[in-house]
Amino acid sequence: MRASMLRSIKSLTTSASSHILRRGYASEAVPERKVAVLGAAGGIGQPLSLLMKLNPLVSNLALYDIANTPGVAADVSHINTRSEVVGYASDAELGKALEGADVVIIPAGVPRKPGMTRDDLFNINAGIVKGLCEAIAKHCPKALVNMISNPVNSTVPIAAEVFKKAGTYDPKRLFGVTTLDVVRAKTFYAGKAMVPVAEVNVPVVGGHAGITILPLFSQATPKANLSDEVITALTKRTQDGGTEVVEAKAGKGSATLSMAYAGAIFADACLKGLNGVPDVIECSFVQSTVTELPFFASRVRLGKNGVEEVLGLGPLSDFEKEGLEKLKPELKSSIEKGIKFATQ
Repeated sequence: MRASMLRSIKSLTTSASSHILRRGYASEAVPERKVAVLGAAGGIGQPLSLLMKLNPLVSNLALYDIANTPGVAADVSHINTRSEVVGYASDAELGKALEGADVVIIPAGVPRKPGMTRDDLFNINAGIVKGLCEAIAKHCPKALVNMISNPVNSTVPIAAEVFKKAGTYDPKRLFGVTTLDVVRAKTFYAGKAMVPVAEVNVPVVGGHAGITILPLFSQATPKANLSDEVITALTKRTQDGGTEVVEAKAGKGSATLSMAYAGAIFADACLKGLNGVPDVIECSFVQSTVTELPFFASRVRLGKNGVEEVLGLGPLSDFEKEGLEKLKPELKSSIEKGIKFATQ
């Protein structure tokens, strides 16, 4: 069993490396890229650090947290993949962790517990995010920032305001990671449509909490003739996916493993974009003019400067149009809450 698992992991990393070579590097060396994970010792941070260590696009992996980071870094560093790993575990070392980073991933903060809404997380996580973003503005202002810390609908606007104050804000380089909503929508859709999940694509737009999450199942591929009742149920389950995990873990955690997976997917897409791989498209919560709201999640094309293009919503079903109008007031409130926190 152990030998089989090791062979599988080796096959995974070898396959990923060869895939990257096929995607435009032929005889060229893969560029040097530094990724910093802020909150690396937490429930999301540890599996995310593992997945980034397995990514052959990463040459330098900086792991930062307020405690236990040296142990996590030592553990991950023993894995025989390309990247060098260094752990940092105090405020004094945050600058070193960030210096020279191409991509900064932020899963730092407290997890959601039973009965706790994403909004309940705000007061704690907002302060953490603000402090980390001040350090990013100082030490790696050109990095692509991947915001995982919840509530994303508020923490991304907080980050934007911090960067504006520092004079380093570039809307193309700030992302709210909503990939887990896409991952869930794909998984749930594949189960009902009876199609291979690896072939499924479902855009998810809006925000990253409750009804602000709007999966566009009318645009899902492969096409499936699902009833209105099934589409409604799939939408609801996608919106409540985080609560489903919190309740299943009975007070002992939130969505950490699936979030780490989703975070690793999005970070990989950012790295591919930086490296010039064409047609890298993912959904993300970014500064946007797709709606009247200043931030909105939709499909974006990633490139050497971060966001190369924010793509439109495409044709919506009547059910999706209704969902879009319903989500706007709540998303607007969350965005304004983040801006107010950062500017008070």
